[in-house]
Amino acid sequence: MKGTIGVTTENIFPVIKKFLYSDHEIFLRELVSNAVDATQKLKTLSAFGDFKGSLDDMTVRVTVDKEAGTLTVSDHGIGMTADDIEKYINQIAFSGAEEFLAKYKDTANSIIGHFGLGFYSAFMVAKKVEIRSLSYKDGAEAVKWECDGSPEFTMDTCDKAERGTDIILYIDDDNKEFLEQARIDTLLRKYCRFLPVPVISGKEQEWKDGKMTDTDRDKVINITEPAWTRKPADLTDKDYLNFYHELYPGQDDPLFWIHLNVDYPFTLTGILYFPKIKNNFEVTKNRIQLYCNQVFVTDSVEGVVPEFMMLLQGVIDSPDIPLNVSRSYLQSDSAVKKISSYITKKVAGRLDEIFRADRADFEQKWDDIKIFIEYGMLTDEKFCDATMKFCLLKDTEGKYFTIDEYKALIEPAQTDKEGNIVFLYATDPTAQYTYINAAAEHGYSTLVMDGQLDSHFVGLLEQKIEKSRFVRVDSDVVDNLIRKEDRKKVDLTPLQLNMLTTLFNSQIPTVDKAQFLVSFEALGATGAPIVITQNEYMRRMKEMAALQPGMSFYGEMPDSYSLVVNTNHPLVQKLTAETTSALADKVEPIEKKIETDNAEIEKLRGDKATDADRKRADDLLKQVETARADETRLVSDYAAGQPVVRQLIDLALLGNGLLRGRDLSDFIARSVSLL
Repeated sequence: MKGTIGVTTENIFPVIKKFLYSDHEIFLRELVSNAVDATQKLKTLSAFGDFKGSLDDMTVRVTVDKEAGTLTVSDHGIGMTADDIEKYINQIAFSGAEEFLAKYKDTANSIIGHFGLGFYSAFMVAKKVEIRSLSYKDGAEAVKWECDGSPEFTMDTCDKAERGTDIILYIDDDNKEFLEQARIDTLLRKYCRFLPVPVISGKEQEWKDGKMTDTDRDKVINITEPAWTRKPADLTDKDYLNFYHELYPGQDDPLFWIHLNVDYPFTLTGILYFPKIKNNFEVTKNRIQLYCNQVFVTDSVEGVVPEFMMLLQGVIDSPDIPLNVSRSYLQSDSAVKKISSYITKKVAGRLDEIFRADRADFEQKWDDIKIFIEYGMLTDEKFCDATMKFCLLKDTEGKYFTIDEYKALIEPAQTDKEGNIVFLYATDPTAQYTYINAAAEHGYSTLVMDGQLDSHFVGLLEQKIEKSRFVRVDSDVVDNLIRKEDRKKVDLTPLQLNMLTTLFNSQIPTVDKAQFLVSFEALGATGAPIVITQNEYMRRMKEMAALQPGMSFYGEMPDSYSLVVNTNHPLVQKLTAETTSALADKVEPIEKKIETDNAEIEKLRGDKATDADRKRADDLLKQVETARADETRLVSDYAAGQPVVRQLIDLALLGNGLLRGRDLSDFIARSVSLL
């Protein structure tokens, strides 16, 4: 018999053959899935009493014959009659699964794939495809179907003693890689690793006579009952761990796992593992594998799971996730959104269960899962709301608190005069020890927020916690971190403030990508003479810019620091008195002249200014600039002869890790000379 495949137009078949599938290698998945489907159908028929024959050999076999140039997929399933081939192969528009599902709808949920479009993926790699099949039906004749990739085919009876179907692919010259046993085994392990029917590919090998040699034992590629298909009650921790290492060989044990199992309003099974996540944050995709009734579909599961869950590992299996004809790409629709929402809810619920069941263990694992939790809270509103009750905060003493616990702990001591609860935090407890210690002496607690997402996370917490502020412990002097009262007045005259500002500014060394602003605070006689702080807002913006390319403007700006001089410190007071004594008589006349000239400049530049007035104003401005330069030079020259000024500045820079290179070397030499 000769005929033409029933397609709408001759032009559509090459399209089906070449472009329907996204990746050539998936032809093997489709053919093996069909073979498994045929095997599963026969088991279902037997269970219903519609088939009385033997079910002894229910394996699928993949055979490579390099010499003949063929790749064969064989099964012992239901087989096909000539009518079946005509209906399901020659008429592409039909699917044999429809009537089968209708008849066995109650037990057919495990059936995947069917002859139809999937079969034609074979022509992506084969110049000719042959089907040899014998139906399970009594009195059926074996049939052979051949096609060279055109719409033309031939079909005749043939000799075939065993029930089932052989699909024989005559591999074309461009795809000889599929005649290599190793390549076929790799693909089978990728796509068919957990199929419910044993898949045999070649023979087991053993080392003999200095090389790997085939044995007479069949090599079964797959695990027919993977962990996610079994009931959680039937699995031990060891079973979960063994399955994890089957999926991800060589990796450390996961922290814990979540077994997914739902049959309404959609069918979904799977196991998600929490791996130990390194602190160098990177969303690693392709860690979760998607299956459809144990057939591997893809490891790109965007849309099925929220983005933050890309940090997890494991398996999701669902026949209800809509896929295109090749099962290779997910389609975004309401079903997917429901599944994604379920997974989010399930993960949050499981974390809550673990927290309540064994808080000590949860705390022990917190540092490893913290980045996952924070990423989820930042990107998923529902997950954030569910997580707030068990999200933990860690203080510098290594103690863990829920957000509500910590809020209640610090509220009495760390509420400012506006009624805001101030959460102090450190990003580097070692480098910021001085500031943490100063806060502790005031009775304040400090959190450790050293994760790469924490600059974003503190902003989220400020939104979620009513009347709260998060302030890094080194962002201001300790008296100003949690303002209880108005600032103490600095007991300096305007002239002294001006001279001391120039005095300290002139001695600040040049630090790469940093700028300093000198200010004065009355911090008590026991406080440090100079404290260096970093503005909370600008620093946070720069940290966020590191993770958000759109904020690169902030990232390019220099770091801004405040050099806060403690006017109550004895050394500063002594320096103030000595500077006033040495320079006041010289600086005061300059200041008065500058003040007078500036007043006249302002008058000359009024609304009714003439050209002569503007010229006079310009001349006076040049005089002011010259006088200011003379004053700066005068104070700077004096400061250069006062090594204690530079010493105090360098001590503060050293405490903040900002003193480097030659400046550090000079500091050491100066320190020795001052001893």
